[in-house]
Amino acid sequence: QVQLVESGGGLVQTGGSLRLSCVASGRTSSNDVVGWFRQAPGKEREFVAAMRWSGVGTSYADSVKGRFTFSRDNAKNTVYLQMNILKPEDTAVYYCAARPWPRMSSLINDYPYWGQGTQVTVSS
Repeated sequence: QVQLVESGGGLVQTGGSLRLSCVASGRTSSNDVVGWFRQAPGKEREFVAAMRWSGVGTSYADSVKGRFTFSRDNAKNTVYLQMNILKPEDTAVYYCAARPWPRMSSLINDYPYWGQGTQVTVSS
Protein backbone atom coordinates (compact mmCIF):
# COMPACT_ATOMS: atom_id res chain seq x y z
CA GLN A 1 0.00 0.00 0.00
CA VAL A 2 1.10 3.54 -0.76
CA GLN A 3 -0.41 6.64 0.82
CA LEU A 4 -0.13 9.98 -0.94
CA VAL A 5 -0.78 13.44 0.47
CA GLU A 6 -0.75 16.53 -1.74
CA SER A 7 -0.34 20.12 -0.65
CA GLY A 8 0.56 23.50 -2.09
CA GLY A 9 -2.56 24.41 -3.98
CA GLY A 10 -4.10 27.86 -3.81
CA LEU A 11 -5.26 30.93 -5.68
CA VAL A 12 -2.87 32.66 -8.05
CA GLN A 13 -3.14 35.22 -10.81
CA THR A 14 -2.52 34.48 -14.47
CA GLY A 15 1.20 34.26 -15.11
CA GLY A 16 1.97 33.33 -11.53
CA SER A 17 3.57 30.23 -10.06
CA LEU A 18 2.76 27.52 -7.55
CA ARG A 19 4.61 24.46 -6.32
CA LEU A 20 2.66 21.36 -5.43
CA SER A 21 4.07 18.71 -3.14
CA CYS A 22 3.18 15.06 -2.77
CA VAL A 23 4.48 13.04 0.17
CA ALA A 24 4.43 9.27 -0.21
CA SER A 25 4.40 6.73 2.60
CA GLY A 26 4.28 2.99 2.50
CA ARG A 27 6.09 0.73 0.07
CA THR A 28 7.88 2.57 -2.72
CA SER A 29 10.87 1.71 -4.87
CA SER A 30 13.04 3.68 -7.27
CA ASN A 31 11.37 2.04 -10.27
CA ASP A 32 7.86 3.00 -9.22
CA VAL A 33 6.16 5.71 -11.21
CA VAL A 34 4.49 8.74 -9.70
CA GLY A 35 2.19 10.95 -11.67
CA TRP A 36 0.23 14.17 -11.50
CA PHE A 37 -3.28 14.41 -12.89
CA ARG A 38 -5.87 17.17 -12.77
CA GLN A 39 -9.61 17.51 -13.01
CA ALA A 40 -11.35 20.73 -13.90
CA PRO A 41 -15.04 21.32 -13.07
CA GLY A 42 -17.24 19.44 -15.49
CA LYS A 43 -14.30 17.75 -17.20
CA GLU A 44 -12.64 14.37 -17.04
CA ARG A 45 -9.48 13.81 -15.08
CA GLU A 46 -6.43 14.25 -17.30
CA PHE A 47 -2.74 13.44 -17.23
CA VAL A 48 -0.29 16.19 -16.39
CA ALA A 49 3.13 14.58 -15.80
CA ALA A 50 4.83 11.38 -14.69
CA MET A 51 8.25 10.42 -13.40
CA ARG A 52 9.99 7.47 -11.80
CA TRP A 53 11.14 7.91 -8.22
CA SER A 54 14.67 7.34 -9.53
CA GLY A 55 14.31 10.44 -11.70
CA VAL A 56 14.93 8.40 -14.83
CA GLY A 57 12.21 9.17 -17.32
CA THR A 58 9.87 12.14 -17.22
CA SER A 59 6.75 12.70 -19.30
CA TYR A 60 4.57 15.79 -19.64
CA ALA A 61 1.26 16.57 -21.26
CA ASP A 62 1.64 18.89 -24.24
CA SER A 63 -0.47 21.51 -22.50
CA VAL A 64 2.09 21.95 -19.68
CA LYS A 65 5.41 21.33 -21.43
CA GLY A 66 7.83 24.17 -20.85
CA ARG A 67 5.76 25.54 -17.97
CA PHE A 68 5.59 22.69 -15.43
CA THR A 69 8.55 20.82 -13.96
CA PHE A 70 8.43 17.55 -12.05
CA SER A 71 11.11 16.91 -9.45
CA ARG A 72 11.65 14.75 -6.40
CA ASP A 73 13.45 14.54 -3.08
CA ASN A 74 13.92 10.85 -2.37
CA ALA A 75 15.20 11.50 1.15
CA LYS A 76 11.84 13.07 1.97
CA ASN A 77 9.77 10.67 -0.16
CA THR A 78 8.36 13.77 -1.79
CA VAL A 79 7.74 14.81 -5.36
CA TYR A 80 7.06 18.33 -6.53
CA LEU A 81 5.26 19.90 -9.44
CA GLN A 82 6.58 23.40 -10.11
CA MET A 83 3.96 25.24 -12.14
CA ASN A 84 4.98 28.46 -13.86
CA ILE A 85 3.23 30.84 -16.24
CA LEU A 86 -0.12 29.61 -14.97
CA LYS A 87 -3.21 30.12 -17.08
CA PRO A 88 -6.91 30.12 -16.14
CA GLU A 89 -7.27 26.81 -17.98
CA ASP A 90 -4.87 25.27 -15.44
CA THR A 91 -7.58 25.68 -12.79
CA ALA A 92 -8.38 22.21 -11.45
CA VAL A 93 -8.01 19.83 -8.56
CA TYR A 94 -4.54 18.31 -8.87
CA TYR A 95 -4.00 14.72 -7.83
CA CYS A 96 -0.83 12.79 -7.12
CA ALA A 97 -0.93 9.12 -8.12
CA ALA A 98 1.45 6.18 -7.95
CA ARG A 99 1.92 2.87 -9.72
CA PRO A 100 4.22 0.14 -8.35
CA TRP A 101 5.58 -0.80 -11.77
CA PRO A 102 8.34 0.76 -13.91
CA ARG A 103 6.39 1.40 -17.11
CA MET A 104 5.52 5.06 -17.51
CA SER A 105 1.85 5.71 -18.18
CA SER A 106 -0.54 8.58 -18.75
CA LEU A 107 -3.61 6.42 -18.20
CA ILE A 108 -5.68 6.95 -15.07
CA ASN A 109 -6.50 3.26 -14.72
CA ASP A 110 -2.81 2.36 -14.57
CA TYR A 111 -2.45 4.08 -11.19
CA PRO A 112 -3.88 2.18 -8.20
CA TYR A 113 -2.89 4.74 -5.55
CA TRP A 114 -4.23 8.29 -5.34
CA GLY A 115 -4.04 11.27 -3.04
CA GLN A 116 -7.00 13.37 -2.00
CA GLY A 117 -6.19 16.26 -4.33
CA THR A 118 -5.34 19.91 -3.91
CA GLN A 119 -7.22 22.81 -5.52
CA VAL A 120 -5.41 25.17 -7.88
CA THR A 121 -7.29 28.25 -9.03
CA VAL A 122 -5.84 30.68 -11.55
CA SER A 123 -7.65 33.99 -11.82
CA SER A 124 -7.71 36.00 -15.02
